Amino acid sequence: MTAFPATASAVPAAARPLRILFLVSAHNSLSQRTLVALTELGHHVTVEIVADGATMEAAVARHRPELIVCPMLKAFIPESIWRHHRCLVVHPGPKGDRGPSSLDWAIELGMAEWGVTVLEASAEVDAGDIWATRTFPTREAGKSSLYRHEVRRAAIDGVVAAVTAIAGGRRSGEALDYGDPRVTGRLRPLMRQGDRAIDWQADSTASVIRRVRAAEGHPGVLDSVGGGEFHLFGAHREAGLRGVPGEIIAQRHGAICRATVDGAVWISHLKAPGEFKLPATRALARAGHAVTAPELPAPLHAAPFAPATFREISYRERRGVGYLDFDFYNGAMSTDQCRRLLAAYRYARTRKTKVIVLMGGADFFSNGIHLNVIEAAEDPATASWANLQAIDDLVHAVIETDSHLVLSALAGDAAAGGVPFAAAADHVFAREDVVLNPYYQHMGGLYGSEYWTYLLPRRVGAETAARLTSAPFTPIGVREAVDIGLLDDAFGATAEEFRFAVQRYAEWLARDTGLAARLREKRSARARDEQTKPLAAYREEELARSYECFFGPDRGYHEARRRFVYKLGPACSA
Repeated sequence: MTAFPATASAVPAAARPLRILFLVSAHNSLSQRTLVALTELGHHVTVEIVADGATMEAAVARHRPELIVCPMLKAFIPESIWRHHRCLVVHPGPKGDRGPSSLDWAIELGMAEWGVTVLEASAEVDAGDIWATRTFPTREAGKSSLYRHEVRRAAIDGVVAAVTAIAGGRRSGEALDYGDPRVTGRLRPLMRQGDRAIDWQADSTASVIRRVRAAEGHPGVLDSVGGGEFHLFGAHREAGLRGVPGEIIAQRHGAICRATVDGAVWISHLKAPGEFKLPATRALARAGHAVTAPELPAPLHAAPFAPATFREISYRERRGVGYLDFDFYNGAMSTDQCRRLLAAYRYARTRKTKVIVLMGGADFFSNGIHLNVIEAAEDPATASWANLQAIDDLVHAVIETDSHLVLSALAGDAAAGGVPFAAAADHVFAREDVVLNPYYQHMGGLYGSEYWTYLLPRRVGAETAARLTSAPFTPIGVREAVDIGLLDDAFGATAEEFRFAVQRYAEWLARDTGLAARLREKRSARARDEQTKPLAAYREEELARSYECFFGPDRGYHEARRRFVYKLGPACSA
């Protein structure tokens, strides 16, 4: 039985639909999920990406909203707006918390509990009337991961409650009162690089990891690496290696391992000032700093209690099921990563199991080709072509698997080519809070491949498939995805709950007496489809369109990719 998010089902429909305007600095996963939740409740939501007070005023004048919601806004709302319109701001901190570095301080200070507050904009930042507040236990994770899970879940619940109250006639929120013992937050300053600095000669592994995690996503910890200045991202504990504190003692698939005073830590990504995030060794090479430390591979099929280390891809088995985990930073899959994942998948197919589960990562399943690595290549067009071919090879292997039933388990979001990649499996499940963005066209008219012209129409029909892949910034929640057939089911409030349920179902399939019949029907269906139109024909047609995007006279894709990678925002149209 499908289990949808409590925020979209337990809350009654609004007394009347509201015209709601989102003012956001970026239409990120939180604003997308909020859009889905409010739309499902019947509200009419418009999203405007704004940079300053002038663009906010223009957006408000254009849409004349009844309510303004700011799920993710870095700029101050001018008085000309909040004085005449109710503006709800989502702040990632508990009641009373104020300041721009809320989650950063929560991680740095090791807070066991944190929260989200939905408050009304006023003259004093983060001090307006409170419309909803939610708390949650924290976990050992980076800021971005907490934001995509605990914060997002709490924020959606709070925003839905606040908007429902306003639609029902409530006129005011609760005034912030620091004399109230329930108000646990306080004003915290902007966390600066001096607060984040790492002393490699004194800081423990735990301290280094905490500092990097508190700056995950943005801005990163500024540090000296290999003779240059870089921001650090993607920290992972290393249990076995030792060395001189601060030195790079190993590398693995683009990550570097640096010794600490009591162990070592892997740093997966670096960003030079003014540049963009890249796998650490690529960022160093781009800046002219070669890494000479040895490449130390990690076994794919790791023991159940293997020591902590950095692994992008790992495989495990349990009761007739092979679980293939692939946790790529921000969900992007480079040519090398696609090829390594294909090799791991082929290994999984050789095992004496009956079901293979594509687990993805906790934060993302897949976001398709790796635009940052492509941008850094000497020839981005050729790199784009190679990356698309590599992900096609991977998807093809999943489609053609006739020895196992294959499940895609989306604990995290998926976008672009990551959506048809997931749809290549026999069963596709997602956590109830996941957001899907299966469109390509926003990237300068990129046509895309990954056999989407075969995989998506067979699930949702040709007309819906065309709409999904061409409508930019129209996120799909799990309710709609199940309704149209893109997902088979959605369940689990947390990644842990979701993965436990997937494991239970996969192991039931593996011991099902009807498994042989399922596999026979799978082979027959694939043979019928191949006779109707060969997979090679779909690939050839998709790649021909993509080739024009990469190598043709229209530079739209290359300009859109550059703007995306450098975070310049979409190009202005004439």
